[in-house]
Amino acid sequence: MTLSVVARLRTGALIACAVVVAGCGVQPESEATGANAVTRANCGIDITVGAPPQRIYAAYQPSIEIAHALGVTDRLVGTAFLDSTVLPEYQDAQAKSAYVEKLPSRDELLSQKPDFVLSGFNGVFAKSAQNSVGTRASLHELGVQTWVVSPLCPSADGLADEAIDPKTVRFENVYADLRDLGALWGVSDRAEDVVTELSARIAAVGAKVADAPKPRVAVITPKDDGTYTAAGGIDFITQIIEAAGGVNAFADLTERRNVQIGAEELIARDPDIILTSACCKATYTRADGQPQVDKLVGNPAFANLTAVRNGVVHPFLFADRAAGVRIAHATELVAELIHPDLFGR
Repeated sequence: MTLSVVARLRTGALIACAVVVAGCGVQPESEATGANAVTRANCGIDITVGAPPQRIYAAYQPSIEIAHALGVTDRLVGTAFLDSTVLPEYQDAQAKSAYVEKLPSRDELLSQKPDFVLSGFNGVFAKSAQNSVGTRASLHELGVQTWVVSPLCPSADGLADEAIDPKTVRFENVYADLRDLGALWGVSDRAEDVVTELSARIAAVGAKVADAPKPRVAVITPKDDGTYTAAGGIDFITQIIEAAGGVNAFADLTERRNVQIGAEELIARDPDIILTSACCKATYTRADGQPQVDKLVGNPAFANLTAVRNGVVHPFLFADRAAGVRIAHATELVAELIHPDLFGR
């Protein structure tokens, strides 16, 4: 029976435990082998495997880290396009993985003979994208199954950020993705361990900030043309900020994840705290966001912004806005930045 992501959302308490989620070499479970096909729904598309995929291609940071977290590093035939360094627990695994900076062309991808392509960004399969490898349907016709992280589901195959449903931009959908991929890849127990750890860490932050004031936080990227992009309400950072005890100052903008704004709009919104959004190199750390901080703080037009006056414009990574296994790390980090009094900073 096909299980939709929405139908499989779970509620209730999860037992906290410390789980090491890096590594590779997890063996497939027998339930997904031979004639026992497994089907899960992703973005309205049924994905069926007769046995756990053995040649997985992971595109973009969220999917690469998900693959390592679920222990299928040894099944990766390629990885592409990291926005920053991977989390410390995945660095050894990523060092063992074939990696290219740019997304492969369709021909380059198919030359790796993947049986499953996991993408951390919907543009990989978008008709309008310059670096598209083709629609999901076109890959399925070749026997290559695909998956897009659910909070980025477009309104139809072949589209990108158009009409993302805000209701899907939830932690629960990340957990559902992990469980679904765990079932398809034959590593359900591993997936459940990862979900348990992530949800417990996020719940711990929530308990700590429950009674704290909720500052208005903006995630801003300065552009070379003098404009800026702000992370809107359907960007996953909105969930992270809320879990960390804040409010996205641009949450009401939900047409796209990244909304172009002018200086006047940023001044009018006057966020309490500003985070940058450094991207996109596999070597980047938070320190590489400092030039963006300097550009914002050094702009005379922003001298009276609350965040600038209070010295709370912080370097931040685009990778930490992602709907993947970084969500606990990102929630903890944002909570420390916006509530330093509660986290000993």
